[in-house]
Amino acid sequence: MKISLSVAVAIHNAQRTIGPCIRSILDQLRPGQELVVVDDGSSDNTLALLFKLQEAWPAANFHIFSQAHTGIASARNHCLHVVQGDYIAFVDGDDLLLPGSLAAIGQAIAAHRPDVIACDFRMWHPDDAGKTRSVRLGYPVGKLLCDPEAIMRIFLADRHMYIWSNVFRREIYAQLPAPVFPPAQLFEDVATVPRLLSQCASLLHLAHPVIDYRQQPAPVSEQWCLDFAGALPVARRHLQARGVADSVRRHFDVAVAYFYVGVVKNSYRLPRADGRRVRALLKPIFAASLFGDPASLLASAGRADMTSNDHTLDAVIIRQVESALGGGVVLNFKRAASRKLKLWRRLRKARRSPGTAAPRP
Repeated sequence: MKISLSVAVAIHNAQRTIGPCIRSILDQLRPGQELVVVDDGSSDNTLALLFKLQEAWPAANFHIFSQAHTGIASARNHCLHVVQGDYIAFVDGDDLLLPGSLAAIGQAIAAHRPDVIACDFRMWHPDDAGKTRSVRLGYPVGKLLCDPEAIMRIFLADRHMYIWSNVFRREIYAQLPAPVFPPAQLFEDVATVPRLLSQCASLLHLAHPVIDYRQQPAPVSEQWCLDFAGALPVARRHLQARGVADSVRRHFDVAVAYFYVGVVKNSYRLPRADGRRVRALLKPIFAASLFGDPASLLASAGRADMTSNDHTLDAVIIRQVESALGGGVVLNFKRAASRKLKLWRRLRKARRSPGTAAPRP
């Protein structure tokens, strides 16, 4: 039977969450669809749990592969080698596929066969349901968007770089050089999703939340900061080689400004000397990420043809970039102390609550 859709899960040491995740997929899997899981050398009970799930769903088109522990990016690349579907939907092992998602994706494929299906999702707080909220993408709903420039502008204004919120045709992945996901790095989707979208001539926005994206405190390290920042030049080089329009370049630069400010702020959670060293390393990476120069950012953001979810916030972010590049503190010490206090409280609460998930990178 021809496979129209592959659901791919790359996991490592996910014994606490893998059961609910895989069941949320198997409950929806239909003929013409497959589930492929690549275990990245887990040292806990993850692989044994997967085989039990496979036994419990003997009729499901469910395949398990394993590899030595080389990182989730490598496991995603492994998924790309073994899936058979015309389209690929990634799901992370600590998230949930929401009910009706595979049916909705399958209908979109049958009706439109776009290069990519962009899906809404939910920021999921499993321990505090009142905080869970839906995220709606900025693309138009219900019609095929066949303007590559508009696809990129809206994507960069939204700044949601998650591979699992985009269901690409397998042929789109094949257009990028291997390995598609940069190995041994965090934030591999930040480097990859812009490159994939730049190859797309058509997009359908599926206004159906497909993923419950688990929210939990993320540990910040030097590698966390540098890998996030380092993913952006990878995307920029590809967009430049593609010869994207000037408007896409301006939108990319504004998105980079947001990410730079975010990483700089998080660097204040590191010990003082480490944070100071990381911020010095971030400056040239940021400069290498831009199509223009930092001085042109404010003018770019203020143009009438810029797609934005908040023009006022754009200007604030760019002023913070100017402060950081000038040696100022993007985040004053009072705010930094407040952020550290909030993090300390969350970690203390996690330690007091048995069964709380480990922080997600």
